[in-house]
Amino acid sequence: MSVVVIGLNHRTVPLALLERVAVPEERLVKALHDLVHRANVSEAVLVSTCNRTEVYVWAERFHGAYQDVGEFLAGVAGLSVEDFGDHLYSYFEEGAAEHLFSVAAGLDSAVLGESEILGQVRDAWEVAREEGTSRSGLNLLFRHALEVGKRARTETAIGRHATSVSQAAVAMARERLGSLAGRRVLVVGAGDMGEGMAATLAGAGCAQVVVANRTPERAEEVASRVHGQAVSLGEIRELLRDVDLVLTSTGSPLPVIERDDVDDAFAHRRGRPLLFIDMAVPRDVERSVAEVEGVTLLDLDDLRAFAARGVAERQREVADVREIVAVEVRRYRDGALARSVSPLVAELHGRAEAARVTELERFAARLEGLDERQREAVEALTHGLVAKLLHQPTVRLKDVAGTPRGERLADALRDLFDLEP
Repeated sequence: MSVVVIGLNHRTVPLALLERVAVPEERLVKALHDLVHRANVSEAVLVSTCNRTEVYVWAERFHGAYQDVGEFLAGVAGLSVEDFGDHLYSYFEEGAAEHLFSVAAGLDSAVLGESEILGQVRDAWEVAREEGTSRSGLNLLFRHALEVGKRARTETAIGRHATSVSQAAVAMARERLGSLAGRRVLVVGAGDMGEGMAATLAGAGCAQVVVANRTPERAEEVASRVHGQAVSLGEIRELLRDVDLVLTSTGSPLPVIERDDVDDAFAHRRGRPLLFIDMAVPRDVERSVAEVEGVTLLDLDDLRAFAARGVAERQREVADVREIVAVEVRRYRDGALARSVSPLVAELHGRAEAARVTELERFAARLEGLDERQREAVEALTHGLVAKLLHQPTVRLKDVAGTPRGERLADALRDLFDLEP
């Protein structure tokens, strides 16, 4: 068994394809159970964000797992595997660990060093744990990944002055509009990113921040934190007549704002321009909205180009972060290899302990005259003797686990002591 990751991200596919394979939050649980019921997958964690959809699985056969996950992603996208198979990347064992550790450290983000991805990795793992699709194999990997992400941001400056995706979206809006002071802004979606955008807007001098969300209670919660106004999604059409800026980040599989909504708004706007920043995957704003005169529509592709301008300082930290990742991959590998021989070591020690107990029972009649203190001495003596005899073989086996020599030693132990294969 080993870990395998198969996925697509903002570096490997255009946004139009990335949004087709995105798995919205409300479908995540079903998707996880779909994965673990496939022939070659025993555990699964699904990381689906605005920048990536990656499936981490614990599998016995790489090619079987690759086929299972490819078919899963094809089902999500409504395509055949051949339509996007050339865009898939895959890693296994150490390569999969290195990739996840790099993702958690912010090295693979559109905004280098941003911190939101660490929370997204944690949230994806927590859902999988709650559903029982992440167990001993992937739990160890993801727990280690979170440690790497925290270490990278603590020991290097990779996160210093880094904006989150939500902060970068607001910064891009500010650049386009010149200033956000006095602007009326509509934030559509009150998830983590929507809340982050609303919080950033609150400190930018906006005249009003309106939060629209499918769940009214969540909209109220976010709006109250930024002294804004909460509305339902059904009120968006009318609000488009008056606002200056719209930022969206829902998990809807279909556009939340359609061309007809914007046409209606511009019949009342008296020529005032309107800026849309669409951070959702799939996108929230219908593409044809960009054709309306007076509309500027920006999305994640524009954000990546915007964010690429300010990474020079953080880029100098990349080498240090990569070194942390490399060290932690080796530590993860060594731990995984040691764990791989643990069952054999445990069986060897169990067999020796059983032999010790059997021999003591065989000599029980001869030991009847011993007092309690003497019995304890015999117990300690025999127990210590077994431990000393097995100590060096145990250490040696763990040291060379995963190597050809380790396999030979493991086979020899099984042969010599008649242990289970």
